[in-house]
Amino acid sequence: MPLVAPSLLSANFLQLQKDCDMLNDSQADWYHLDVMDGRFVPNISFGPMLISFFRKATSKTCDVHLMIEEPERYAADFQQAGADIITIHAEACIHLHRNIQQLKSLGVKAGVALNPHTPIQVLSEIIREIDLVCLMSVNPGFGGQQFIPHTLVKIRELKEMINSSGSKALIEIDGGVTLDNAPSIVAAGADVLVAGNTVFKAADPIATIAQLKKTVAA
Repeated sequence: MPLVAPSLLSANFLQLQKDCDMLNDSQADWYHLDVMDGRFVPNISFGPMLISFFRKATSKTCDVHLMIEEPERYAADFQQAGADIITIHAEACIHLHRNIQQLKSLGVKAGVALNPHTPIQVLSEIIREIDLVCLMSVNPGFGGQQFIPHTLVKIRELKEMINSSGSKALIEIDGGVTLDNAPSIVAAGADVLVAGNTVFKAADPIATIAQLKKTVAA
């Protein structure tokens, strides 16, 4: 069964405690926390202060996705705020291996995200060093977008790279994940499903999370 990581970007920010309580009572495995700076992506979300509140609200894994430039400047702040996993974008890092070393030195799990246009081959020399690969299945910056079908090809290629290298990295899919396409995503090799609107716009979010959790390969 896949891990399910609801994206709090789609939560009701006037009722965050209620939404956190719902996730804590559900089968969700992780909190997925999208940090945007208005530079790397055309949107601004939240920073370490709000991460610290989410950390206090849950004992579940806090999966922090940094869609920001110069992530090395802020990594320690997010670790101190309570991140368990910090994912940085390959496109934002001039010295990606150094960035990964920094995350490891902070004691968090290190993830690398790839935008839809970025080939997985950029990870070939570091795949054994990272704990998570987040494949963006939409262009980052906004929720509610449609899943890009070619992502399925990238998942299969990445799975082959991971298996052949001996890496233990998990494959996370972020963007446009629904109950309808989840089986195909899992069949391609995904380990973690990020779901925003699918969960938080559902009539019964807890039941929706349970359905995602029970996803089997198509």
